[in-house]
Amino acid sequence: MTHKKKKRALTLGVDIGGTKVNVGLMDATGRLLFVQQSQFSASKNPERIFDDISAGIEVCRSKTGQVVEALGVGVAAQVNTKGVVRDSQNLGWRNVPLKKMLEKHFGIPALVINDVNAATLGEWQFGAGKGVKDLAVLFVGTGVGGGIITEGKLLSGCNNSGGELGHITIVSDGRKCHCPGKGCLEAYVGGWAIAERAQEMISALRMEGKRLLTLAGKIQQVTAVTVSQAYKEGDLLARLLVEETGRYLAAGVVSIVNAFNPCLVVLGGGVVEGIPDLVPMVKEITRNSALEANVEKLKIVKATLGGNSGVIGAATLAQLLL
Repeated sequence: MTHKKKKRALTLGVDIGGTKVNVGLMDATGRLLFVQQSQFSASKNPERIFDDISAGIEVCRSKTGQVVEALGVGVAAQVNTKGVVRDSQNLGWRNVPLKKMLEKHFGIPALVINDVNAATLGEWQFGAGKGVKDLAVLFVGTGVGGGIITEGKLLSGCNNSGGELGHITIVSDGRKCHCPGKGCLEAYVGGWAIAERAQEMISALRMEGKRLLTLAGKIQQVTAVTVSQAYKEGDLLARLLVEETGRYLAAGVVSIVNAFNPCLVVLGGGVVEGIPDLVPMVKEITRNSALEANVEKLKIVKATLGGNSGVIGAATLAQLLL
C-alpha cells in the first residue's frame, strides 16, 4: 500500500456475498460517505447482479454529485490475479472474468479480490489493525475466512488463494467440512457448524436442550443465533456449546499465531458479534498455549468496522488504481 492517493478521490467498494451485494462510496481517508445494501437470489448468471451494483452506484453517486474514479470488488470466491472468479460455491460461478466485465459495464478501472481478503484490507487500513504491519484477521460467520498481512503486504500465496484460514486443520480426520476436507476450523466454529453441533447435543441431551428447542421451535431450526440468545439468558447447554466453540476457535488462532507470528489478531464476523465473550476466551487460551516468543507482543482484539469491513476494504483496493 505504498501508492499515492489523490486527496479528494472517491472510490467505490462492492461486497458480493452469497445472498447480498453492498455498495459503498469512500473518500481517501477511509470515511464512508454512503452505503447501499440489497439482497438478491444467487444466480449462475453474474450479469444479473450488475443491476444491484448499478443501483447502488447510482445512489452513491447521487449523494455526492462527484466523479468516482475507481471500483473495488470483494466477492465470496477464489479469484486469480487477473480478476477472474475461478470458483464460488455460494454464487455458482466458475471462471467468470469479473474484472473485465465490470470495466466494460461501468467504464471505470476495477480490481477484484476475495471478499474476506477485502475485509482484511479494510480492518488493516482503517479499522482495528491500522498502523500494524504484521497481523492476522479472522472472520467467523456462517463460514470462516481470513487474511494475513505480513511486513505491510497482503499474503496472496502461489495462486492468489492465500489466507484460507477457515480451512486449517484443527482435528485430524475430524468433522466433515463444506470443502473436501475434514477437521477444518470452519467445521467446528462456523455458524453452520455451531448449529450442527447444537442440534446433535439437543438430540443427545433432551432435558438440557429444552430452552434451545423452545427458542427455535424445531430442532432443525436451531442456529448459531439460537445458541447466542440462549447463552445470553444463562442457559447451561448453550454455555457448554459456546465454551467448546471458544476452545476450537482458540486452537485455530494458536496455529495461526505459531505459523505467522503476527503482532495482532483481529476477530470479527457474525458469530463473534453475536457472542463477544469468545474474544476473551481465545485470548486466554492463546496466551497459555501458543509459543512463548509468539505471544510476547501479541494482541487479540475485536474487529471495529462491523458489516462495512468488506465495502471499505474493496474501496481501499480501488485506491491502488489512483
